[in-house]
Amino acid sequence: MKGLNMPDEPEPSDPLPKASPAIDVLNAIQWRVLWLATRMIDAANRRPNLDGIKVGGHRASSASMVTAMTALYLEHLDAQDRVAVKPHAAPVFHAISYLLGNLDRAYLTMLRQEGGLQAYPSRTKDPDNVDFSTGSVGLGVASTLFAAAVRRYVDAHFDPRPASRFIAFVGDAELDEGNIWEAIFDGATANLARTMWVVDFNRQSLDRVVPGVRIDQWLGQFESSGWHVIEVKYGARLEECFARPGGEHLRRWLDTMPNEHYQSLFAMTGTDLRDRFLDGAPSDVVEFVAEITDDREFEDLVKDLGGHSLEAMLAAYRECDAEAHRPSVVFAYTIKGWGLPTAGNPRNHSLLFTDEQIGSLRSNVGLTADSEWDRFDAATPAGIWCNHRRDELRREPRDPRLSIAVPQETGSRSSRPIPTQEAFGRVLTDLSKNADIARFLVTTAPDVATSTNLAGIINRPGVFEPQERRSWSEDPLLRWEQGPTGQHIELGISEMNLFLLLGQLGMSWDHSGQPLIPIGTVYDPFVCRGLDALIYATYSGARFIVAGTPSGVSLAPEGGAHQSSITASIGLELPGITAIEPAFVSALDWLMCDAVRRIADGPAADEGAYYFRLTTRPIDQAPFDRAKARLGSAVLRRQVLSGAYLLHDASPAVEGDPAHAEPQVLLVASGAVMPEVLAASAELAEEGILASVVDVTSGDRLYAAWQRTIRQGIRTATTPSFPGALRSVFPTRIPIVTVHDAASHNMAWMGSALGVPCIPLGVDSFGHSGTIGDLYAAHDLDTGSIVNAAIAALSVWTDRS
Repeated sequence: MKGLNMPDEPEPSDPLPKASPAIDVLNAIQWRVLWLATRMIDAANRRPNLDGIKVGGHRASSASMVTAMTALYLEHLDAQDRVAVKPHAAPVFHAISYLLGNLDRAYLTMLRQEGGLQAYPSRTKDPDNVDFSTGSVGLGVASTLFAAAVRRYVDAHFDPRPASRFIAFVGDAELDEGNIWEAIFDGATANLARTMWVVDFNRQSLDRVVPGVRIDQWLGQFESSGWHVIEVKYGARLEECFARPGGEHLRRWLDTMPNEHYQSLFAMTGTDLRDRFLDGAPSDVVEFVAEITDDREFEDLVKDLGGHSLEAMLAAYRECDAEAHRPSVVFAYTIKGWGLPTAGNPRNHSLLFTDEQIGSLRSNVGLTADSEWDRFDAATPAGIWCNHRRDELRREPRDPRLSIAVPQETGSRSSRPIPTQEAFGRVLTDLSKNADIARFLVTTAPDVATSTNLAGIINRPGVFEPQERRSWSEDPLLRWEQGPTGQHIELGISEMNLFLLLGQLGMSWDHSGQPLIPIGTVYDPFVCRGLDALIYATYSGARFIVAGTPSGVSLAPEGGAHQSSITASIGLELPGITAIEPAFVSALDWLMCDAVRRIADGPAADEGAYYFRLTTRPIDQAPFDRAKARLGSAVLRRQVLSGAYLLHDASPAVEGDPAHAEPQVLLVASGAVMPEVLAASAELAEEGILASVVDVTSGDRLYAAWQRTIRQGIRTATTPSFPGALRSVFPTRIPIVTVHDAASHNMAWMGSALGVPCIPLGVDSFGHSGTIGDLYAAHDLDTGSIVNAAIAALSVWTDRS
């Protein structure tokens, strides 16, 4: 390639020593990695274009990572280490996986194709061993910190695991993401050992060469947070040049040259390059450069960055190991598009290659059209080393299950009206008294632990800190004891960090060889603030419980900014998490124990994470007790877990008897609105309308059951069946009114599922401060509005009939 010296592939020789490969062997491997990553992107973009849009693949962003990733995977990494690969370097990761024998050749031509390799590294979708999903920039990076924090927790509570390094390859533009700094600044991630980030400092973003690079600011922020910082700026040729008499002038010129000026050099050669390089240079630099008369030597020198020096990168990794008691960050200066004809081009992020360019690169790495997808010959030094590294990095499968017995219920009860938030704290405290379960429970919250009713469980094992800390609190109700045996991890006010930590706690079985039962709490309005990290955690397959509480406009005095309406819809629509919203203590008890059991059972259980939407509004428990007496505990529990049950049965005494032909309507409700719904049922009865009440404990489960039957019908070209979860609760077709302290559309789908008129009531505008009665009236959730909606639904039903 122009401007770069690429040696021929080494000839076969005796097997390499097992301690370390020769640099020329690693060099041969990195050029094969560059070729495979480039060619798989090229192949993806040459497939028949059925959609009329470019496939893409981030060729230039991948190329800048080749040296750093080759040095890590082919030399420095251990089997116990876990790595987050920056999203745009997915092709490099897959190329390395292929050369190590961990990926079938067929996948190389299936990048960004259904059933093939994902656009970005994915734990759940890619066929090779991806440790961290990294599609959403910044989140995979920060997750390595929380994975290391989880390892610190696991080592303190269980037998210490084999030492692991938690490593992230970071695009420099990712440092613009605020969630990265939230993670670094949180006390829960302070002083983490054996954590290393490698920043691909190519100083280009998607749209441009970045002006005014903020390297000094970033270095200062890392250093002030206690990180060990390394800059791998220049390669061996430049460092040797700096050591010559007058070389300090060249270093100063390069250090102070604007990034746009430096990046403009990459596409130049010969006298054009020399003239552009010296544009504005002081005389002592001009004099020094005049001694380098060979244009090729000068070109190689100018582009000699440390991020493309295998020796420099390996030395940086070893230095980080020497500082393993604290986290390290390596700023590796690189060229975006390194080794490619588009190196440094401001538009190289999306440029595709011509046949001639691909052919030239193929020839330069010593391959032909027949051999372009081959691994190294097993008899060559590179082939021998790849096979050796495959064996060194081989991992034993880990079991995600916990062999514990989880009870169906804790038996938590209340004779007085009680909010589900308080009931949640009681159930969790009771679970923590179960010796089989207790040691695996770990709770966390972003500075809202006590206000979300975690005090009971915090008082038992305490708050986790790596070192014992003296408690100065004299509060008799909350003993904030801090030390290595604590099982609550307190975070600062960052919902993003909450979900990143819950995600890593929920994958501790893989990253740390220890399954846990993670439970977090957050104010429900601020689930949206951490939504990106919640999506990331569920996409990655993490298993945990989160309680969003308090919720809805039922948090009446707090005003619109602290009232949630769309969070219930997030729970319903987000894959990988089951939304649950019980109104009564016993239902919450059953659902919590069931969620804990499913997490303990591992991925074999058919659900992932769990989102309990709870409230601070006290609810009378008597209606639930009456339902239990009518249905029996076994039947009621089964229906509660399925997603709904008949709380109040107002059906006629004799079905079909004209003498008992009162109009019927169903009031279908979830959560805190139950008192108004029951009152509306009673008022309708006084008007001669039979209004039964259905308590929806999980609209998510009901919706999923309905969708499964619809999809089965579509895929088999048959009439969809009516799911059992709905059939047992909605045996007759009568009009319905749905009532929810959330967006009204959240349960509006039930009309379609049941084939009846549906009037959905909910919160569809911002709330304000007031009493619950005031706000329920403002949003048509009061008893009178529910009665009117029921009459309207009956009118529509009568007109249709």
